[in-house]
Amino acid sequence: MHCHRPRWLRLPALLPAQSIVTRTEDKALLRADAFRRRKEGIAALDGEVVAAELLRHFESILPQVAEHATGVRVVAGFWPIGDEIDVRPTLVRLAASGWDCALPVTPPPGQPLGFRRWRHGDAMVRGRFGTSEPGPEAAILVPTLLIVPLLAFDRRGGRIGYGAGYYDRTLAALRKAQPTLTVGAAYALQEIERVPVDERDQPLDWVVTEKEAIDCRADRRHAAGSVAS
Repeated sequence: MHCHRPRWLRLPALLPAQSIVTRTEDKALLRADAFRRRKEGIAALDGEVVAAELLRHFESILPQVAEHATGVRVVAGFWPIGDEIDVRPTLVRLAASGWDCALPVTPPPGQPLGFRRWRHGDAMVRGRFGTSEPGPEAAILVPTLLIVPLLAFDRRGGRIGYGAGYYDRTLAALRKAQPTLTVGAAYALQEIERVPVDERDQPLDWVVTEKEAIDCRADRRHAAGSVAS
C-alpha cells in the first residue's frame, strides 16, 4: 500500500551517514540520516520475508512480554507509513492468541495518542498527517503492550522518532497509570551506536528486528553496572 509521507516527516538528506552518526547531539541530523539510510537499505529486502522474521523474533520473547501484561492483554501497534516495517502480521498473530489489538489515533500536536480497537479487515479512515486509523465507531482501548515505530535505535532502548513527541508523551502517561511494556519494531539497519536522550525521552524495553530481539533493559543494567564499577 502506498502512503504519502506526512509533511512533518519530510526531511532532507543533509550529510553522509559517517558524518551524522558521530554528532549524536543533533537529533535533526540523525533523523534526516535515518530516513535516508532506511530508504536505501530496505531496497534490497523482501518485505514478506522481513515481516515473517520480525514475527518469529517477536514470538520468541512473547512469554516474557506477556508477564508484564498485568492480566489485561491489550497490544497497540501501528499502521506502516512509507518505509516503516510492517507489524500487522504480528498483530494478527497476537489477536489469534487472545490479545485485543489497537492502533493509534493521532490527536492535535501536544497531546498523547489515543488507541482504538483494530481487527484484520476493518475499514480504516484517514487520520491526522495522512495516517490510517480505526474509525470513531471502534472501541477505545488502553494498551499494556505498545509496539512502537522509530527511525533509529540503540541497544539501551534509545529511540529517534519523527520529532513530534507523540510517543514520548503517550508512554509517560501510560507508564504513570500502569505498567506498560514497549517494544520498538525496526529493520536491523536502523541501529546506531548511541541515541542522544534527555529526561523527556521514554526508553524502549525491547527492540525486535528481522534479525534478533534485543532486551534493552539488560543492556541498560549492564551499562549501569559498568559505570558503577
